Amino acid sequence: MTGAAVTRTRIAETDALIRPHVRRTPNVMADGADFGLPPGPLVFKLEQLQHSGSFKARGAFANLLLRDVPAAGVAAASGGNHGAAVAYAAGRLGVPATVFVPGITSPAKLERIRAYGATLVVAGERYDDALAASVAHVAATGAMQVHAFDQVETLLGQGTVGLELEADAPGLDTLLVAVGGGGLIGGIAAWYAGGIRIVAVEPEG
Repeated sequence: MTGAAVTRTRIAETDALIRPHVRRTPNVMADGADFGLPPGPLVFKLEQLQHSGSFKARGAFANLLLRDVPAAGVAAASGGNHGAAVAYAAGRLGVPATVFVPGITSPAKLERIRAYGATLVVAGERYDDALAASVAHVAATGAMQVHAFDQVETLLGQGTVGLELEADAPGLDTLLVAVGGGGLIGGIAAWYAGGIRIVAVEPEG
């Protein structure tokens, strides 16, 4: 699957594959007036209720189920959420996992990664340091790198959020998506394929 296009068909196939392992997260309906906005329907998708605490479990399972995992297992670099997702998916599927994080990662996320059974390595103070350490580990051991966003299978897994939204909240005209590396918005945009307006949202500063 690596190198293949991220399309609606492939996202739907990925959804069927990972469905036994991920939650179909609920939506909450609200009114814009509740938030000081013009009145109108708002839909919130509660991905914080996903396994491991974020949408990233979708991409993690997609990687482990769509790719050939070597005996050395998988490796991931993360600020916290992606590492927890890979650790969770690997634990559920019986795959060895080594997760590299920077020193700024919150203690709660470190504990979650350990609790899921992954080997945790704190490498440097920035994400780039953790990524470099994970790349070196992969080169030395033959483990499979599970990238947080720069991987087709990751995008396919995150795209299943869009599949669920279209089915559960039809008629959306604008979708706001939080952006870090871009895996979530990339997958969702591939699912909708220009059918609605998608806006990237980042925190100021």
